[in-house]
Amino acid sequence: MITLTTARLSCTALTEADWPFFLSLYQDPAVMRFVTDQLSEAEVRQAFEPRLQPWAPDAEHWLCLVVRDRESQQPLGLTGLIQREASVAEVGFIFASAAHGKGYGTESLRAVCEFAFTQGEMRRLVATVTAGNQASRHVLEKMGFVLEGELRESYLLGGKWHNDWVFGLLKREFFPSLSGG
Repeated sequence: MITLTTARLSCTALTEADWPFFLSLYQDPAVMRFVTDQLSEAEVRQAFEPRLQPWAPDAEHWLCLVVRDRESQQPLGLTGLIQREASVAEVGFIFASAAHGKGYGTESLRAVCEFAFTQGEMRRLVATVTAGNQASRHVLEKMGFVLEGELRESYLLGGKWHNDWVFGLLKREFFPSLSGG
């Protein structure tokens, strides 16, 4: 089982016991503001189920890790990745409202990037963020992700079309001591 550990956090694979927390995230309008329209409990369950499967670099589903406070073991959010093509993965993260602004996104994303580039054998990571989501943009840029473009009217949210920001990070940028790896 995959476990990523940082100074303050532990990130462990999603389990059935995490369903109430997962549901609470998806039912919080402040958390989902830039992610998705309100979903029914059945729709949230459909998103939850595939994330329970064991993950390997070539899996067609998300590696979904629950981010917890190391001391209290209280769940704070979710982070993870999904392989989109050979040696390229998309990363993502969402956190409970109470965990916003405390550096948990950056800390957990750093651990996911390290894992993806070393054990996951990725050479490039991407992230797609709904334009206007300044908090997520800040986390990504803090980790070295570069804004590579903006997809116009790419995402339907709240009955309106929104632009998406596309970010990228190369292994050699994350590990500058590597020369072209």
